[in-house]
Amino acid sequence: MRKLRRRPVEESDCRAWGWVVPYSVYVIELRREVLEKARFARKNAGLRGDKPCVYVGQTALAPEERFAQHLEGRKCNPFAREFGVRLRPKLYANVGPFETRAEAERAEVALAERLRRRGYAVWSN
Repeated sequence: MRKLRRRPVEESDCRAWGWVVPYSVYVIELRREVLEKARFARKNAGLRGDKPCVYVGQTALAPEERFAQHLEGRKCNPFAREFGVRLRPKLYANVGPFETRAEAERAEVALAERLRRRGYAVWSN
């Protein structure tokens, strides 16, 4: 018997079927050892010593579920997987939710830049 392959559900399919996929932005605190990674350190020359290192992402899952995926190594950012400590909900509490992935991606970039201006060491895709 042949296995059926399911194709991924696309955002456009969800709209056609009347489903709402709520996207959100999340922030993961990273251990300071991430600064030993040259790629991360180069992007964060303006780090203030009293601010943590963070990863900013966007997801259609609950932030807690997405954080668990990072830690398990599924669809993960290497910095979040290796150095992730905990979610920082106060940093993203006033952002989102969003109806489209594009909106969430723009919000992710904006939040990452805002945190970087405040002195956080930030990684975002």
